[in-house]
Amino acid sequence: MLSISYISSVYDRKKTIELLDKINEVDFIHLDLMDGKYVDEKNFEIDEILEDFKDIKKPLDVHLMVKNPEDYIEKLSKLKPKCISFHPEATSSPRKVVDQIKSYGINAGIAINTNIDVRSYESLYDKIDTLLLMTVTAGYGGQKFLKTSYGRLKDIESFKDNYHFLLEIDGGVNKDIYKDVKSYPIDIFVVGSYVCGNENFQRPIKELLK
Repeated sequence: MLSISYISSVYDRKKTIELLDKINEVDFIHLDLMDGKYVDEKNFEIDEILEDFKDIKKPLDVHLMVKNPEDYIEKLSKLKPKCISFHPEATSSPRKVVDQIKSYGINAGIAINTNIDVRSYESLYDKIDTLLLMTVTAGYGGQKFLKTSYGRLKDIESFKDNYHFLLEIDGGVNKDIYKDVKSYPIDIFVVGSYVCGNENFQRPIKELLK
């Protein structure tokens, strides 16, 4: 499945989201929300997001790069996203945040940054719906897929069958990387500038999927 991140685009935010909403091959629109605290950059306010997506039908895949993610869940629930993923180290009680997300009927995911061992939060793996593996450092756009990600994917592959979560990767995915990692049990690929950096979004999507 493809989850397209719309932040780095040749078009403005509104047009980008509207275009992605009409492409059949796009399974989710990926929303990165950054607060300038968990990561250096700050991008959107919650009210802006609510306005941007009020008429969008495509399922929303939210990645919270924020401290205290529990403070964001209630407002985001109004958009009825398919999944909300957060970084467990950004809260004092990640298990409670998982429960909070699920209480709104939303799938709960945790995001594992590049400097964190993939087994660090294994105690949560039986509760989550999605494991979002960062393949670039969270909070910075335009990075290349980290080669260390191959070993991390292999490690997850060794225990993924013990759980029921979907594996999602995020960062630096292009046509070549997509082909390289297809042998791993990845369920969702987050793709950003490789798609939205083109005037015709469907061309790179077709290249990925052919």
